[in-house]
Amino acid sequence: MVGRMGESSASPNGSFTSVMTLTEEGLTYVPKRYILPPSLRPDGTLRDTSLPIVDLSHRQHPLLRPQIIQEVHVACKEFGFFQVVNHGIPLSVMDDAIDAASEFFDLPTQDKRHLLSSNVRDPIRYGTSLNHVTDKIHFWREFLKHYANPISTWIDLWPSNPTCYKKKMGNYTMEALKLQEKLMEVIFESLALNSNYLHEDIAQGSQVMAVNCYPACPESDLTLGLPPHTDYGMTSIILQNHRGLQIMDRDEKWHSVPLIEGALIVQLGDHMEVLTNGIYKSVVHRVTVNSEKKRISIVSLHSLAFGKKVRPASALVNEQNILSYKEGSFSDFLDFISGDDIMEAKYIDKLKINP
Repeated sequence: MVGRMGESSASPNGSFTSVMTLTEEGLTYVPKRYILPPSLRPDGTLRDTSLPIVDLSHRQHPLLRPQIIQEVHVACKEFGFFQVVNHGIPLSVMDDAIDAASEFFDLPTQDKRHLLSSNVRDPIRYGTSLNHVTDKIHFWREFLKHYANPISTWIDLWPSNPTCYKKKMGNYTMEALKLQEKLMEVIFESLALNSNYLHEDIAQGSQVMAVNCYPACPESDLTLGLPPHTDYGMTSIILQNHRGLQIMDRDEKWHSVPLIEGALIVQLGDHMEVLTNGIYKSVVHRVTVNSEKKRISIVSLHSLAFGKKVRPASALVNEQNILSYKEGSFSDFLDFISGDDIMEAKYIDKLKINP
């Protein structure tokens, strides 16, 4: 049994303990470093509202497309969030990706350790919490992040163990990129922009796969898998195998995101807020954990190419909607998180002209 004052996740001598290791050791309560102050713990108070679901099957239908565009506009304006069904990615491809992720996290720590990194600029890195070296409070998560577009450039860096990982995660990654291009066309059209706006930049943009494991937690009410935050990019496409994601609405009320068979979650990020000059806002979200099930989520994070700046679309800046954001890039975001604690500062606030 691991005690309340269990060993730190990272220590000067290079030792490393992930939450998967803690659960395998028979942990019966949460070590002190994972316990959040009472004000930051999930209190179970949730707003019971139907969250938007968009059916993409009629995206190309001339009579039904306007309805889909309107649904996307309302979802982006009110929540910065929606789920998509009939999106074109086969269920078998999604299931394979979850299986590959689960097999990776089930490996012994020594088989994952070579990917361990606290450098946010590494194109592939494995870790626990947010950053196991610098975190003051740790979060109940193990993760693998790797660059993905173009996949031919990056896939050789991906795990070779389990042997199925590159093929199964690669198939899903390529499908997610295709879906991202479709989604951006619809989102831009919902803003009265040309559906092909920034088309080449979108196709050549950055794609980071954030593969997350949230093991069952013995005292799930004392900690979180991830704290409240926004994603940096244009959009995040999320595949999950169990509930755990919660989003905050514009009234700062939390909603639990349901698990819908075959659906994918779409979240707007900070760069979308910049591009729309604040018409659409990035969605604040967090991840809760539970005492019974290990949860896997695969997040495909999309923005423009690494150093390419995202700026407000000129058509969305006028007397009624004055320029409100500075330009920013994926590289700028990495600079930000290298020096700031996301618990204490927000990247989007650094980009606001009048915060």
